[in-house]
Amino acid sequence: MRVIICGAGQVGYNIAAYLAREDNDITVIDTNPQLIARVNDELDANGIVGHASRPDVLDRAGANDADLIIAVTHSDEVNMIACQVAHSLFNVPKKIARIRERDYLDPAWSNLFSRSHLPIDVVISPEVEVAKAINSRLEIPGTTSVMALAGGKVYLLGVICTPNCPVVNTPLKQLVGLFPDLAIEIAAISRHGQIIFPGADDQMLAGDEVFFFADARHMRRAMSAFGHEETEARNIVVMGGGNIGMYLAKMLDEQGRHIRVKIIERNEDRARFLSEKLPQHIIINGDALQHEILVEANVGQAETLIAVTDDDEANILGSLLAKQHGCQRVITLINKSNYAPLIGNLSIDVAVSPRASTVSTIMQHVRRGRIRALLSLCNGELEVIEVEISETSAFVNVPLIDLEIPDHVVIGAIVRNGQVIMPKPFTVIKPGDHVMIMAPEAQMPSVEKLFIVHVDLF
Repeated sequence: MRVIICGAGQVGYNIAAYLAREDNDITVIDTNPQLIARVNDELDANGIVGHASRPDVLDRAGANDADLIIAVTHSDEVNMIACQVAHSLFNVPKKIARIRERDYLDPAWSNLFSRSHLPIDVVISPEVEVAKAINSRLEIPGTTSVMALAGGKVYLLGVICTPNCPVVNTPLKQLVGLFPDLAIEIAAISRHGQIIFPGADDQMLAGDEVFFFADARHMRRAMSAFGHEETEARNIVVMGGGNIGMYLAKMLDEQGRHIRVKIIERNEDRARFLSEKLPQHIIINGDALQHEILVEANVGQAETLIAVTDDDEANILGSLLAKQHGCQRVITLINKSNYAPLIGNLSIDVAVSPRASTVSTIMQHVRRGRIRALLSLCNGELEVIEVEISETSAFVNVPLIDLEIPDHVVIGAIVRNGQVIMPKPFTVIKPGDHVMIMAPEAQMPSVEKLFIVHVDLF
């Protein structure tokens, strides 16, 4: 399959890395020679320096034979024009574009991205994806990661083990005795930045980040087992009134969650705009890093502060100040991947990455057929997929104990005819089953081939 990726930033690079490992023909376009040099040096992909919206550049990139174009440059307009040119001049079958500007996403112009206007098949908004990711953490308080699978029947959850929770310092093989009816499967542990795939004799320690699959009906009990009995926040302070903060407030309203939201926005014009768009919430015009503004927002009484400005340093500092004021929990937007190792040493409960959210969403649209969902964890080291099993899979009608499953690959749950099955040694996978799998990023291509014979794309 031939894919053109416009933009070699963090999102474009990571998408190229995913697709290149699956033996696709990948070309990446960017105006920055250094970013293209990185693509050529580190990936099995062809990098071209140039403007992605120009016909001659797309022609050099092989648009005549391309199956898919993914436009993720920093310019919405370049992304849109690149898709238009790819459609009009080269008849590229599928076009995906990242669009940030809220005016383009206004429901009033919903027909803009149609085949008769701007022929973009899938529009991805990083701000909307981040707002969704934050909302999922609010729905299940105490989680660091959340992914709904199989239509919400199974969840992949990440949690931090608290010092006094029942599962700490207990071998995994004893958990069945402690919680005989709890439908969960522990998949991986992140400890001091290292990924551990635990065996029966391994223990979870206080401070570990544990990733596990759970039957949706057992989520609350599972969270309690890991020491988390937080109730859903009803009083939230949002630091930053940009698109993410606005989208999140609107999501909460649309879901009828009855959550009180205060948004701190330093730009006076923007604060006035938010007051008009969100009349039911309190908008405070000021600098969230100033003591008097935090006092005015009563952040010490808030259950959650959500820091979503476009400045990572301000988000981190604002989160720490909120904790000092007595805020129970902070969710912090972090763009720069080099800050990720520091998060565990700070009092930040949840760090949200726009890059990870956007890449996971785009990859779900790129893949078709048997791959139903994809999530990237731990800065890309781990991946979770939901696979629909085909009749030609080598794993059909064979007990799990007899399968040659690669090391560190975890089958977390199976959904068959709407029923959740937690895997046991003699569980048999059948055609049509939805299987939830976690594996190291490097092993995922072989995992996909084992379970579905071949990887279908778009």
